Amino acid sequence: MQRTVAVVGGGCSGVLVTRELLDNGEDDVVLVEPGEPGGGVAYGLAQPWHLLNSRAGAMSADPDDPGHFARWSGAAPSEFRPRSEYGRYLRTVLDATVAAHPGRFRLRQARATRVFPGADGGAVVLDDGTAVRADHVVLAAGGPAPARQRLGHRNYIDDPWRPGVLDALPPDRPVLLVGTGLTAVDVALTLTADGRRTAPVVAVSRRGLLPLTHTVDAAPPAAPALDDCATLRDVVRVVRAAAGEAGDWRPVVDGTRPYLDRLWTALTADEQDAFLRHLARTWECHRHRMAPEVAARVVALREAGLLEIRRGGVAAWPGLADYAAVVNCAGPGRLPGSAGPLVGGLLEAGLATPGPHHLGLAIDAQGRVVAADGRVHDRLWLIGPLRRGTQWETTAVPEIRAQARSLAIDLQPGRELAQVA
Repeated sequence: MQRTVAVVGGGCSGVLVTRELLDNGEDDVVLVEPGEPGGGVAYGLAQPWHLLNSRAGAMSADPDDPGHFARWSGAAPSEFRPRSEYGRYLRTVLDATVAAHPGRFRLRQARATRVFPGADGGAVVLDDGTAVRADHVVLAAGGPAPARQRLGHRNYIDDPWRPGVLDALPPDRPVLLVGTGLTAVDVALTLTADGRRTAPVVAVSRRGLLPLTHTVDAAPPAAPALDDCATLRDVVRVVRAAAGEAGDWRPVVDGTRPYLDRLWTALTADEQDAFLRHLARTWECHRHRMAPEVAARVVALREAGLLEIRRGGVAAWPGLADYAAVVNCAGPGRLPGSAGPLVGGLLEAGLATPGPHHLGLAIDAQGRVVAADGRVHDRLWLIGPLRRGTQWETTAVPEIRAQARSLAIDLQPGRELAQVA
C-alpha cells in the first residue's frame, strides 16, 4: 500500500527533505506551506543586498553534487551570491524533483495549525479547516522566534522581516537595533540602502560583537587534533593552539565544523551550559561570518557615522525615546517562550518537550520527536534548526541536507530503528 509523508514547512529544510524523500524513497509527499516553497525567512524576504553567508560551493542541495548550486547560478564556487537567488534555486530544485517523480507530490498552500501524531501515522490540521493524513510527518518549521525584549518603546518592531515594516522609518532619526549579529547587519544594510539616511543606526548587545569576515579566497579546512579532547577546556585549548599555528583561524574553525555535533554531545550538561554562557557568542562570530562585500559595506557605514556598534544592556539604554524605532535583531529565543503556534501546541499538549537548554525540541538519534513522558514518536520527525540543543551544528545547508538524506533512508519501508530517547 502506498504510504504518504507530510512535510510541514516549505523553507530550505522542507525543500531539501522533500527532494530526498522523492529521490531516495517511494512514498508520496505532501508539502504543507502557506507561501511559495523555497523562501522562508532566510531567502523569501531577502533584498538584493542580502548575500549568503557561505560560498556558492557550499550551498548545493544535492549531497552527491557539491557544485550544483554554483553551476546553476553561473558563479565561481568562492562567490557569495544573493540570498533571494538561493530561494529561486530551491524552487527550481523542487520543481525538477517533482517533475522527475510524477504523481507522487502535492503542495497544500495552507498553514499547519496542529499536528496529531499517532501509532499508525498522524494528521496535520490546516487553517482552511481541512486535514492532511499521513503515515509519517516531518516538521521542517524553522527555528525558534527571536528572543523577546521587554521594552516600552512606542515603535517597537519585534520582527524586522515583516514586509514593509522598515520602509516608513525616517532617515533623519536614529534607529536602535537590539543585537549585533547577522540579522542586525541585514537590517542596517536595508536602512541605509537608498543612500538617504543621515541619522545613525545604533546596534547594541551585551558584548557588542559583530560577526567576523570571510576572506576573499578560501583556504582549505584544517581539522585540529581533537581525538584526545575529553573536556570543554581541552577543546578550547586545542582549537586555539591550532589557529595560532595556522596563522589564520578560519580554516581551523571550518575544519572543526564536521566534529561539532560529536564534541557537543560528549560534553557534560554543565560544560554545555558553560559554553552557552561564556563562549557561544564568540564562537558564532567566528563560525557564521559576513561575506567580504557585506563586511566592506559595514566598514564604510561605520566610517561615515551611519552605523554604531555599542556594548551594554538594552533595558537601561539612555535616551530610548529619541529613537524612531527599536528593532529586535536578537538571536533565537528559548522554548517554550519562543515557540511558534504549531510547535507551541505540541509542547502544550505534551506531544513534544524542549531539548537540552531549551534551544530546540528533544529528539532521538534519528531525529524523531520525543514526547514529554519520554516516549519516542515513531512517525513524527524533525529536521533543521529546532534540532539545536540535542545537536549543535544544525542550522546551515550542508548539515540540513545531510539530515534530509539520513531521514529519507530511515523512512524506507522495513528499516528498524531503536526505541531509545
